[in-house]
Amino acid sequence: MDASVDDDVWMERALVVSRRALGRTGGNPAVGTVLVRDGQLLAEGWTQPPGQDHAEPHALRKVQDLPGAAREATLYVTLEPCCHHGRTPPCTDALVRAGVSRVVVGTVDPFPLVSGRGILLLREAGIAVDVGVREAACRRANLGFLRCVAGGLPEVTLKAAVSLDGRIASAAGESKWITGPEARLAGHRLRAEHDAILVGVGTVLADDPELTVRVPGVQGEPLRVVLDSNLRTPPNAKLLGERALVLSERAGELAGTEVVAVERDGSGLSVTAALRVLAARGVRRVLVEGGGAVHRSFLEAGVVDRLELFMNGRVLAGGPGFVAGPGFSLSGAPGFVLDRVSREGADLWMGWESAPR
Repeated sequence: MDASVDDDVWMERALVVSRRALGRTGGNPAVGTVLVRDGQLLAEGWTQPPGQDHAEPHALRKVQDLPGAAREATLYVTLEPCCHHGRTPPCTDALVRAGVSRVVVGTVDPFPLVSGRGILLLREAGIAVDVGVREAACRRANLGFLRCVAGGLPEVTLKAAVSLDGRIASAAGESKWITGPEARLAGHRLRAEHDAILVGVGTVLADDPELTVRVPGVQGEPLRVVLDSNLRTPPNAKLLGERALVLSERAGELAGTEVVAVERDGSGLSVTAALRVLAARGVRRVLVEGGGAVHRSFLEAGVVDRLELFMNGRVLAGGPGFVAGPGFSLSGAPGFVLDRVSREGADLWMGWESAPR
């Protein structure tokens, strides 16, 4: 196996590792890294919660009791190492001290305090640096962070549990449960990988959801967000509390939950303005769970990056669809490309990437 193939294999491992950080970075990028010497894995690392280790120091700490273990090793990292003092010291300093001989970077960090300077400092310290291995995949893995740096908008995923004919409830309003327990558990794992879960007030009034993550062994909760232009959310709604936010026309407070003012756009709150509010609070990945009118507003705004659909084999006919409102024209319909299918019990989990337009 030549060196370039080796690099692809180890960067793929770093990408897999990076997923362990999703939803837990507090606005930092979700970075993965692997430390390798003589073709053998020494350690893995991923971004820890805010104020704790970034991916590179996290990996290096695992070999700190083995003097010289990192010397002459190669470190693969999905995003350029940071080189400035923030809540933690620069990762470049840690790599120089450890004595690694080579760093392979997936993609450059566009954050103004880094943006190529990390790579330059490593090279000036005598470390060989290669950039751009699995670059497209590394950029996709941190799309929300890169988007926020470039334009102040997070990554957006729409998620729904649907019948075979695309309904999210029966004609009588029954929605619990369209899919089985395996699909619901997968949906909770998906929640855990996002910084915020967003619903419209219609979903709150109809279902009174908790919007929590119920996965054994998983700690931490995403921010719970309600789009509610006229502030109809009941003060006893289950999702309200410290880790919740209501976006409405006027700022205020509701049952211990902050209400933030967002400008209107047409018949409802501006989707783009709402996303900018969330990005400013460190949200990099948003999971939108409906209902149908909210899904439509995000699709119409052109900000949806992914669809995650959990589909059951029943045909409901007559109930609401996961996208509400009049039909799109064939030429103007939002398009998505299927990139993942798995079976979750009796249901299918299908992941769709936004198609280039």
